[in-house]
Amino acid sequence: MTGTIYSLIPPLIMIVLVLLTRKVLLSLGAGIIVGALFIHQFNVPDSIKAVWNSFYGIFIDDSTLNIGNLYLLLFLIFLGMMTAFMTASGGTRAFGAWASTKVKTKKGAQFLPSILGIIIFIDDYFNSLAVGQVSRPLTDRHKVSRAKLAYLIDSTSAPMAVLSPVSSWGAYIIGTIGIIITDHELTNFQALGSFIHMIPMNIYAIVAIVSVFFVTVFKLDFGAMKKHEKRAEETGELVDPSRTDIPGDLKDQFKEVQSGRISHLLVPIVVLVLGTVTAMITTGIQSSEAGATLLTIFENTNVNLSLFCGGLLAVLIAFLFYIFQREPKSPSLKVFAEGTKSMLPAIYILILAWMIGTIIENLQTGKYLAQVVQESQLSLSYLPLIIFLVCGFMAFATGSSWGTFGIMLPIAGQIAVTTDVEMFLPALAAVLAGSVFGDHCSPISDTTILSSTGAGSHHIDHVITQIPYAIIAALVTVVGYLILGFTGYVWISLFASILLLLFIVLVLKRIVQ
Repeated sequence: MTGTIYSLIPPLIMIVLVLLTRKVLLSLGAGIIVGALFIHQFNVPDSIKAVWNSFYGIFIDDSTLNIGNLYLLLFLIFLGMMTAFMTASGGTRAFGAWASTKVKTKKGAQFLPSILGIIIFIDDYFNSLAVGQVSRPLTDRHKVSRAKLAYLIDSTSAPMAVLSPVSSWGAYIIGTIGIIITDHELTNFQALGSFIHMIPMNIYAIVAIVSVFFVTVFKLDFGAMKKHEKRAEETGELVDPSRTDIPGDLKDQFKEVQSGRISHLLVPIVVLVLGTVTAMITTGIQSSEAGATLLTIFENTNVNLSLFCGGLLAVLIAFLFYIFQREPKSPSLKVFAEGTKSMLPAIYILILAWMIGTIIENLQTGKYLAQVVQESQLSLSYLPLIIFLVCGFMAFATGSSWGTFGIMLPIAGQIAVTTDVEMFLPALAAVLAGSVFGDHCSPISDTTILSSTGAGSHHIDHVITQIPYAIIAALVTVVGYLILGFTGYVWISLFASILLLLFIVLVLKRIVQ
């Protein structure tokens, strides 16, 4: 059943269960079990072993400690601790009060995470978590639902990372493009230059970012998002009160220090940013050969180790601020414990998402979808569109943009080179666009999970509320790629896509009023 159409069944079962039950752990668990059964032809002992190996491989890989995953899990715990100390010290409350005097409107509060999401483009994980920590005190004050905040974060993090050549994503993509160019002896193409030329062709990523500002300016809340925003506005409840497993939710477990200052929040976050970026540059230089450039630094940087270092420094600073406050306060150990506990829901989801990612990889779902593209005999004018749709479904089913990049970039490049080399860059750009679209819709995507974590939103609430907006951006992108495929004019296709997006937003605004 591996590498065939049947390999689509386990991820589809998992996704349908998520949407029907909204119980993400149950749905992920069901997908893991069904996938393991499919891999081993319903041999129960072998399937149980496959499930165990998918869990064991998260921590031990080829008899070696998988330190990268441990760094990321520890960073999440550090983030919870840092948030707890910033809250307990009164820094979050003080920043919220100060920001409310500067940002007077709910619309203005929503611009903060949107703009920060564009500025912090070096890595999607870092973007998702850091932007949430800075923005949450302000958006909470202005009654922006956590689901809306998660959407604003998610729709700028991965799109910006995939558009920027100076990012962990950009470096990986440029390196992959370089290999493809070398393999096909394309003397007229250069890796970095090709990436730069592909930016306006990455229609979905650009449309997703623009849509964030359109949604904010025109206050376009519809579907499940409208329900969350209405509840936040009328009752002040920023999350569904029936939810209990919300990452980052401290539930008022300790008393806040009333004399807290803005610096008790800002300084730990600045330390987090500077510590992480410094570590990324340092590890990138250490892993690069002589004559390291900015591109090779980000290509070889150790993101998870950098997050760990930055997170550890930030926790230490937040802890020191707390213990030096003289006002009566909760015991430090209690704050540590509550901060750790607040991140457990996100950690559980992330571990199960990694497990099902391994199962889906063994099912060869991605390879089957790639084969479908290779064997299709459609007109070359439809090539960017077809690649976009297939990559979108592949990333949606597997939860991995990078996995889709790794499989589909060489295939898209090969198809273009053997048919019409003029379609080389549009085909590669469509891979990037489709991968980010699928990533936005997938409940098992790392970035989606971390965006809901950074925002303090229930994960499935974030998935359900974001999908309609992602689909609108995807429909606009479909039109853009049709224009690009038939005319070859990049900027016309991009501007037409943005104008179509604006038209849809205005029409929807009139409908949902």
